[in-house]
Amino acid sequence: MIRVFFTLLALLLPVIAFGQVPFPQLAHPIATFSYEDNDWGVGATTTPRKANESPTPTSIPGARVIKTLELKELLDANKSVVVIDVLSARTPDSIPGAFKMPGAGDGQFYAAEKSRFASALDKLTGADKTRPIVFLCYSVKCWLSYNAALYALEAGYKDVIWYRGGIMSWTGASLTFMQAGRRHP
Repeated sequence: MIRVFFTLLALLLPVIAFGQVPFPQLAHPIATFSYEDNDWGVGATTTPRKANESPTPTSIPGARVIKTLELKELLDANKSVVVIDVLSARTPDSIPGAFKMPGAGDGQFYAAEKSRFASALDKLTGADKTRPIVFLCYSVKCWLSYNAALYALEAGYKDVIWYRGGIMSWTGASLTFMQAGRRHP
């Protein structure tokens, strides 16, 4: 009985306390793909990093990290989730329902870029700062989606989710791709 209570508490606490959409409960251990759960010992930071190809942390301050199968289930269950692919426009395909926002994860955003980014998020979310937003890029060695998630937190969004595994993990799980939604500045 106590175990059931704590399980329910763990599921509902993020929703009650932070207004965050709960992640689907999958059988444990959750299958992972393309090193999405690999820990290279990189510390989480609140400062955006230059978008070089280097290992990323396993967590992000103020946001949550989601794995491939959790994201698939979340997208199947909740149509209000906004998914933003920050890879370049040269990669037209993405996970189903994703919007392309190339450049949104640049490690050197200044005030003007941050303002444009916040405006684009407002358009995608209907200015609902509690709406869940998932950011993705290529792989666990891509800082673009990490940086974009930090910028979304700075813009006041409350339910920011980082899909660390990105396109490579989605591919590794043999999930389908489709042409991403229209581009946003």
